[in-house]
Amino acid sequence: MKNLQFDFTVNKETKTVYVIREFAAPLDLVWDAWTKPEILDQWWAPQPFASKTKHMDFKVGGRRFYAMVSPDGQEGWVIQKYTSISPKTNFKIFNAFADKDENPELPGSNWDINFIEQSGKTKVSIAIYNESLARLEKMIEMGFKEGITMTLSSLEKLLTTLSSK
Repeated sequence: MKNLQFDFTVNKETKTVYVIREFAAPLDLVWDAWTKPEILDQWWAPQPFASKTKHMDFKVGGRRFYAMVSPDGQEGWVIQKYTSISPKTNFKIFNAFADKDENPELPGSNWDINFIEQSGKTKVSIAIYNESLARLEKMIEMGFKEGITMTLSSLEKLLTTLSSK
């Protein structure tokens, strides 16, 4: 299980972050973990933060509105709009920070998330395009690499637990 792929690359010329992470779990389970709020909230936050979905409508044109909640209860809100969905293969979202009333802080970023199952493992490839270089640099400065690494490790632990049920 230790030979699972993890890559993190930043391309400032294209204002894009690429994340590739392999999981020792079947595609159906990994897809559900990304697309069902009751599972997503169990892992979609770097420790010690928690994810709290206020509402989620996983369909093209639908949205997820959620908070990253700090240990002391501070909420940082995020809106994700689903722009494209190809079941169990790919989905795309527009992602932006927001206030508690769902007013987005622009610019945002476009996430292209791909799922491929091979030999009992599922590889998730994410391309995150930022509308501005300044936003990309702020994302990196805020510790995005460390945060997404922790978050995807939480997903791996959860998938291990769910796979054994």
